[in-house]
Amino acid sequence: MPHFIIDCSENVIRLKSADDIMQEVFDAALSTGLFVASEIKVRINPFTYYNNGNSLDDFIHVFSYIMEGRDTDQKSKLSKVIVNQLNRILPEVPVISINIKDFEKATYFNKTMI
Repeated sequence: MPHFIIDCSENVIRLKSADDIMQEVFDAALSTGLFVASEIKVRINPFTYYNNGNSLDDFIHVFSYIMEGRDTDQKSKLSKVIVNQLNRILPEVPVISINIKDFEKATYFNKTMI
């Protein structure tokens, strides 16, 4: 269920492959014990054009969407683990951040639920 959508400057995938970056996010999320491996989904969007505070500094931002039910401490740990892991493999990237949003069980629906 968790979805991790990675937005980054295009140069980031020149520093480290998109597959490697996605795998690091996957592994970091799995390491928290909050998710089952078969449910973790990771995608990446490299941007050619962006304005990052009137600069072209490289960046990574992870948008995380998880099913409701985790407490603030669990979500905080997840955020820290992912940012720390990305910083470890890409220390030259000046901006690495994440935010977490909850899916509501009552309003979530997918094809398998038909």
